Amino acid sequence: MTRIMESIRRHTIFVVIASVFGSLLIVGTFAYHFLEDWSWVESFYFTVCTLTTIGYGDFSPTSDASRLFTAVFALVGVGVAFGSFGALGALYLRRGERMLMRLSGSNKGPQETK
Repeated sequence: MTRIMESIRRHTIFVVIASVFGSLLIVGTFAYHFLEDWSWVESFYFTVCTLTTIGYGDFSPTSDASRLFTAVFALVGVGVAFGSFGALGALYLRRGERMLMRLSGSNKGPQETK
């Protein structure tokens, strides 16, 4: 694959990952704002704590609707969030590998996995 095509592919992957994770943050923030009547900051904070599995315990859902939303949101969102973090980490590691190859003067690029 040419360098330009590889660069476009990496940027596309990054944009997709950022969009998916950003969408999770937006959906969670809006849901908690309206379901729990929390401020926007509190809703965003709880969403981040849920997606990263921090769970400080200073906020918790109080209605049945928000508890059900949290259960589904956590089951889906945590997997998607950690998958996003893993994919971003893989992009970062591949970039570092390419930089090391260039610095070492090797003509071979990093091994592509298919």
